[in-house]
Amino acid sequence: MSTEDEHYFSADPSVAFTRKPVEAEVWGHRLSLVSGSGVFAQGRVDVGTAVLFRETRPPAGGRVLDLGCGYGVIGLAVAVAAETAVVTGVDVNERAVLLANENAASLGVADRYTALTPDAVAPDAVFDEIWSNPPIRIGKPALHELLLTWLPRLAPGGRAVMVVGKNLGADSLQRWLGEQGHPTTRLASAKGFRILETRA
Repeated sequence: MSTEDEHYFSADPSVAFTRKPVEAEVWGHRLSLVSGSGVFAQGRVDVGTAVLFRETRPPAGGRVLDLGCGYGVIGLAVAVAAETAVVTGVDVNERAVLLANENAASLGVADRYTALTPDAVAPDAVFDEIWSNPPIRIGKPALHELLLTWLPRLAPGGRAVMVVGKNLGADSLQRWLGEQGHPTTRLASAKGFRILETRA
């Protein structure tokens, strides 16, 4: 979309839509991305996502959901690192969805990465893996609803990998997920963050 056409798109009318480049080194690949105002982590890779990348290896392939995708950095890193992965990014912010799809096109992975709003995802879609820096700050009830909506979409034998701040309730979230029938273990802990793995 050209700059003169930007006026027709407004995810958040109270924030002017300005783009800001982000350079990221993930799993041995250099990603040149564009973030934007009104979207999580404008102009940077946030600390939690950086920890997630540093403490994990990319999926081997399969159907992957990037839950709460923002401008797309996690799902796009998966698409670039795993050449057989088909990635769906999901975000309620339409501006984030726009940026993520633009980034997929610029990285040459638009044939395997699509960002959508939640209601646009096929109701019968299932995923081999879910990767996420979940939006903890939306509050516990909304977060629980979000996770209970998407975790059941894991295929048998699938897994979810999430990064959650320890001070934002990572350990209690791990216990709660187990109580809901989603057994969850801690893969790593670094810089005040937990990497959690939930198995289907």
